[in-house]
Amino acid sequence: MKLRIDRRALVALGTAGVVAAATAASAALLRPDTGAASSHREAPLIAGDPRNDNTDVYAFVSPDKAGTVTLMANFIPFEESNGGPNFYQFDTNSQYSIKIDNNGDALPDVTYQWTFRNEDRRGAGTFLYNNGPVTSLDDRNLLFRQRYTLKKISPAGTRTLVSSGVVAPSFTGAASMPDYGKLRDQAIRRLSGGGRAFAGQADEAFFADLRVFDLLYGGNLSEVGQDTLAGYDVHTLAVQVPKKEVALRGNARRNPVIGVWSTVDKWSPRGFVQVSRLGQPLVNEVVVPAGLKDAFNALPPSRDAGIPAVVRRVTSPEVPRLLEAIYGLKAPKTPRTDLAEIFLTGIAKANGPIKADLNSQILNKDAGKLRPAEMLRLNMAIPPAANPNRLGVLAGDLQGFPNGRRLGDDVVDIALQAMAGAAQTGKLVDALAAGDKVDGNDKPFTTRFPYIPLPGTTATAGS
Repeated sequence: MKLRIDRRALVALGTAGVVAAATAASAALLRPDTGAASSHREAPLIAGDPRNDNTDVYAFVSPDKAGTVTLMANFIPFEESNGGPNFYQFDTNSQYSIKIDNNGDALPDVTYQWTFRNEDRRGAGTFLYNNGPVTSLDDRNLLFRQRYTLKKISPAGTRTLVSSGVVAPSFTGAASMPDYGKLRDQAIRRLSGGGRAFAGQADEAFFADLRVFDLLYGGNLSEVGQDTLAGYDVHTLAVQVPKKEVALRGNARRNPVIGVWSTVDKWSPRGFVQVSRLGQPLVNEVVVPAGLKDAFNALPPSRDAGIPAVVRRVTSPEVPRLLEAIYGLKAPKTPRTDLAEIFLTGIAKANGPIKADLNSQILNKDAGKLRPAEMLRLNMAIPPAANPNRLGVLAGDLQGFPNGRRLGDDVVDIALQAMAGAAQTGKLVDALAAGDKVDGNDKPFTTRFPYIPLPGTTATAGS
């Protein structure tokens, strides 16, 4: 697919992380559902249910295996590395899913769904997670482990890909697990058809200075440069599959664009209820009002376009007004029709003012009528960048955010520029040029699946 994007369009594309303000308006028409929660503890009810808190979603063409796509969702924010004796685990009462819309109707066409069960041999005899060094996933010294079933759900039916996978355990320390990398390797399962799957603990790959919540970095950009997430871990679910497995009609050449989001459905007296939804980053975390955060999580993407307030929230977002009030940076002129294109439909010349064909499902030759919806969109036809740029499309790296999201994409800095008006002016805002001065993760990413760094044992207080 040939792409022609000028600088103005490149800057405009960087706004995908902030147009998600529209979701707050959509949630306003829903009543909060008890038990709902969302990413990085920002929803009021999430503090009591972190196992179901989806922190980040990633979707990218695999850098070392360009014929495949890697889809990843992280859960359980702010895992303390030394958080024993009860270490971290997935919820056995929930269904964790990564969903793909490949025809543009905002409904899942392919779903990868994980469920979990516990094997706990501790009983009344010990408080220990392991009672000796653990050198393999089936080591008798590992007293607690989780197993999972992974299913692929599609119009062709439901197929079990993994029936008794083992979750990579929480890293309890070098004495207990002298070679954690070996344990991770053992936890990676090969899938029929050339894919891979992983479930287990990993380093927290999201990097940012969360003092953004102190009046946007202290009201004068004095509170920047601290990676607030350094030292924490998460629990990761990931699949790497051939592109044809998720492309419309199995043809990634004709139909290269997919939309991706993750959900958690938790068992309740009413059956399974959706309690978390996450697509583009920074949606609930930055732009959704506190009283509406729980309700947003129950909303499927297919509902977005049916709520008129969604469009109003996109075309007149709140965050630029806050930047004007705190920093004196004049808010961009509204209506923001460029944001409506990025947020609801993906980027295509036929969709709006941005004259580029990038990541809308309308670019799929076999797609039907497009239904606008918020999700993370990826054009799988764009190859991995030889030298990835943390600012993604904003810096001319078309394989980066908002064309999907890689582990190293600096979504916070991209969003800050967009919020300050770079999308409309075609120029970067000099006052925010340094961003939050957290330009990368505290640990390097790996060169092979699942790419996310190993968990650590450094206490966050000393990091």
